[in-house]
Amino acid sequence: MSLIKKLFSRSKDEEVDIEDFLNNLDVTEEDLYANADVLVKPITLYGDGEAAESISEIKKGNIVLLNIEDLSKRNPVRLKTLLNKIRETAEEVDGDIARVSHERVLITPGRTKIVKKK
Repeated sequence: MSLIKKLFSRSKDEEVDIEDFLNNLDVTEEDLYANADVLVKPITLYGDGEAAESISEIKKGNIVLLNIEDLSKRNPVRLKTLLNKIRETAEEVDGDIARVSHERVLITPGRTKIVKKK
């Protein structure tokens, strides 16, 4: 039984353990993704492997929320190289890329643009 069904099937007298609920928010259930046309994939960029994974997800038509915090502290030059590689792929598939915070970059697939304010 899914977590949500468990929560809603409780009687009004029972208390919900909010810590348990919050800890299980990240639990993936494959059934939840079966009907999705596009997925938002969070990926932490450590090196070439994660850059390749990001590129693959963009080509599949998924949105990537890339965490660059660790690499920006360790090796900013490498970060720039990897982001250029990812940007080129996003442009090839008519996608987009934008920094949304100090540690996050949003990458979208083809025909999806990010509104950027200057």
